[in-house]
Amino acid sequence: MSESTIGIIMNGASGRMGYRQHLLRSILAIREQGGVLLSDGSRVQVEPILVGRSEAKLKELAERHDIADYTTDLDAALADDHWQIYADFLVTKARVPALKKAIAAGKAIYTEKPTAESFEDALELARLAKEAGIKNGVVHDKLYLPGLRKLKRLIDSGFFGRILSVRGEFGYWVFEGDWQPAQRPSWNYRSEDGGGIIVDMFPHWNYVLENLFGRVKTVYAQTATEIPERVDENGDAYTATADDAAYAVFQLDGGVTAQLNSSWTTRVNRDELVEFQVDGTHGSAVVGLFGCKIQPRNATPKPVWNPDIPDTHDYDADWIEVPDNEVFENGFKVQWEEFLRHVLEDAPNEYDFLSGARGVLLAEEGLKSAASGQRIELPAVSI
Repeated sequence: MSESTIGIIMNGASGRMGYRQHLLRSILAIREQGGVLLSDGSRVQVEPILVGRSEAKLKELAERHDIADYTTDLDAALADDHWQIYADFLVTKARVPALKKAIAAGKAIYTEKPTAESFEDALELARLAKEAGIKNGVVHDKLYLPGLRKLKRLIDSGFFGRILSVRGEFGYWVFEGDWQPAQRPSWNYRSEDGGGIIVDMFPHWNYVLENLFGRVKTVYAQTATEIPERVDENGDAYTATADDAAYAVFQLDGGVTAQLNSSWTTRVNRDELVEFQVDGTHGSAVVGLFGCKIQPRNATPKPVWNPDIPDTHDYDADWIEVPDNEVFENGFKVQWEEFLRHVLEDAPNEYDFLSGARGVLLAEEGLKSAASGQRIELPAVSI
């Protein structure tokens, strides 16, 4: 086996997602295994440079994880040919200017989503990247979760027959920050800082729906700011200006109806923090982050509605758990390896800036729907 290295600029690696999922569980895990394995049997080792605003934080992370390079000067890192990939984990408001700099520098780019605050900006990024001829990718982590990978297998096998509908429940209680610290950053609840559950979650729902069931054709959404005042990281009260709950109905290509509830103001009474139920003519499935249980039509009970008699049937027992018959690695790491192969040997990559722009469009139109009370049609997106 031959070995070489590829340099990766990791901007925002000291943040929650940038550190936990992208640095610790992805890039450092790939480094630990000896690099990414290519189709010819060779390996390419990854070499990160940490970029951020606080030199002290970067220095501490670099020393903790035996990383040689860090800097607060993004422009200098982009100007250095040693660093071939730019990876962005910044807050959304700061993302577009940084991505444009990376495009101008000719770097391959891998970024968190949403790629921009507006569809216009997201589409411009896709256009600029195409004109520059650079490889680009957007995080689509939910598709790599064990539960959704099992669901994809069921779809590909024809288990459902004709898929009729998808129902999803996502969310949990995020504490207000007064008597218990909030488990999400305060900017999530200020629309002026790019916060809001539609902006956060609809880009996810778009790529999940379009890659598993069909393109989203229409959206009808209703939002709420259930908790009007919260307390920030410094203990100061602030007005919550962003939506913390959203209820939406989507029409998909092929006639499938999807209904998804997203909330940071709900208490969990389900097996996992997100669950999808998929109903088809031949069977149904309930899928979470990890679990997947099915009920084929020849094992479906025959309930009879009678509100005068207590129903003692154990409906949970009618479902069959799909086994873990393969090893599912961390989804962020798996997608990172796919993107690295895309850069290094031109392996396929479906999840590019244009896919990211479609997610931003769904969020933007979802907010318009909530404001107008109307169902909105989404155009097909192209550069």
